[in-house]
Amino acid sequence: MDGMLVETIRRMGMTDPRLLGAVAAVPRDRFVPPRYAARAGQDEPIPIGHGQPTSQPSLIAQMIDALRLTGAETVLEIGTGYGYQTALLAYLAEHVFSVERHADLAEHARDNLAAAGVTNAQVVVGDGTAGLSEHAPFDAVIVSAAAAAVPAPLAEQLAEGGRLVMPIMSSVADVVTLYGKRHGRLERRRSLTPASFVPLVGKHV
Repeated sequence: MDGMLVETIRRMGMTDPRLLGAVAAVPRDRFVPPRYAARAGQDEPIPIGHGQPTSQPSLIAQMIDALRLTGAETVLEIGTGYGYQTALLAYLAEHVFSVERHADLAEHARDNLAAAGVTNAQVVVGDGTAGLSEHAPFDAVIVSAAAAAVPAPLAEQLAEGGRLVMPIMSSVADVVTLYGKRHGRLERRRSLTPASFVPLVGKHV
């Protein structure tokens, strides 16, 4: 099933063998509601409750690919959902801290990650716009909800030289955007792709 996803992602130009290996190794059907498991091999969003979908794997792969993870990073993820992206990040980084505002989704994600044998990811219930200052700085930050700008705490908690990927709202569509941290300041690097995300909710938007 996940071999189809690997081929889809490869055709889109993502050739990093570590990323493709992660997609091949993480069974997406374990990270969606059971009634949608048969659709998990398709490159499409899947509803997970609270009016939210889990993004299609090709979009997740584009966002992760831009982080250029080497395996030594501590990553902050905002928006855990059912934990699929969390599992991919855990495969590619040293440790992942993920913040989910819905307690029931966080619990599903914890169960899914444990069942998949993921031991280097921690799921926290809270306000993702505030980040997790107690575990900062982060080498990479990935945000799975859209806002008009990067919340200040996330920019502050990104390590010098780190990368941050987040969809930014525009008048036409959300634009997934890559940022870097240089001389203590967050700098926009490039736009990755237009997309549609749920709005980021929290104190700092």
